[in-house]
Amino acid sequence: MFLTHLKNELWKLFARKRTHIGFGAFLAVEILILLLMQLPKPTKAVSDLLGKNGYLLADYYSGLTLGLLMLMFTIFLIGGLYLALVSGDVVAKEVEEGTLRMALARPVSRFRLVFVKWLACAIYSGIFIAFIAATSLLAGVLYRRGLGNLFVFSPLEQIFSVFETREGLLRFGRAIFFVIVSLQAVSTLGFAFSCFNMKPAAATILTLTVFFVDFVLRAIPYFQGIERCFLTWHTACWIRTFHDLVPWWDIAESLAYLGAFNLSLFLLGAAVFCTRDLKS
Repeated sequence: MFLTHLKNELWKLFARKRTHIGFGAFLAVEILILLLMQLPKPTKAVSDLLGKNGYLLADYYSGLTLGLLMLMFTIFLIGGLYLALVSGDVVAKEVEEGTLRMALARPVSRFRLVFVKWLACAIYSGIFIAFIAATSLLAGVLYRRGLGNLFVFSPLEQIFSVFETREGLLRFGRAIFFVIVSLQAVSTLGFAFSCFNMKPAAATILTLTVFFVDFVLRAIPYFQGIERCFLTWHTACWIRTFHDLVPWWDIAESLAYLGAFNLSLFLLGAAVFCTRDLKS
C-alpha cells in the first residue's frame, strides 16, 4: 500500500504542467550558453585563463568542460528556482484546492501522507538534477564532438584543476551524486513552508528568499571567517569534489549538516501539518 501511495503521489506530481517547466527551461538555457560560448570574447577569456597557468585551450576546451560549466552556472539559481516551485506547491496547492481533505478521509495517517509527499519531492529532485547533468554533458559533447579533458575553475571555492578524460568523467559522475544529495535542502525547505498555512506562491518565494539571502551573505568578503555557518556553503560541497586533494572531512561535515537540516525541517513541517485544521 505504501508503494501504491507513493506511485500515486508521483503520478500527481508529474501530471502538473509546472513540474515540467524546469526541464524545458534548462534545455533553453543550455542552448543559449553554447551559442554565447561561440562568441570570440568568451572563448578568449577561457584561453587567457588557461594560458596564464600553462595550459592550451585546445586541450581543455572540451565537452566535459562545457558540460560542467553549464551545470555550475545554472544548477543553483535556476535549479533552485524550479525545485522551490514544485516543493512549495506539493501540499499548499492541494490544501488550497480542497483535495487534501478528501485524501485524509481515507484510513491513512497524516504523518504517512506528509512523508509520502516529501519522498515524492525528493525523487523528483533527483530526477530533475540527473536530467540537468545528463543534458549538460550531452550538449557539451555534441558541441565539441567528444569528451576531452576536464578543466574546472571556481573562484568562490578556490578551485583550479585539470583532469584527463577518464579521471574527469569519474569526477563529473561523482559530483552529480553530491549535487542530488545537497540540493535536497531546497526541496525540503520548500516542502516545510508548504505545510504551513500559506499560499503555494508564498511558500516558493520564502524558499527562494532564504537561499538567495544566504548566498549573498556568504559571498560578502567580510564573512569569510564564518562561511561554514551559511547553508549555501554546505550545498556547494559537490564542487569541492573537484579539488586535486578532495577535502573529504569537510564534505562529510557538510553532508551531516544538510542531513540534520533536512530532518529538522521535515519534522517541523510534519508537526505543523498534523496539527492544522484543514476544515476551515
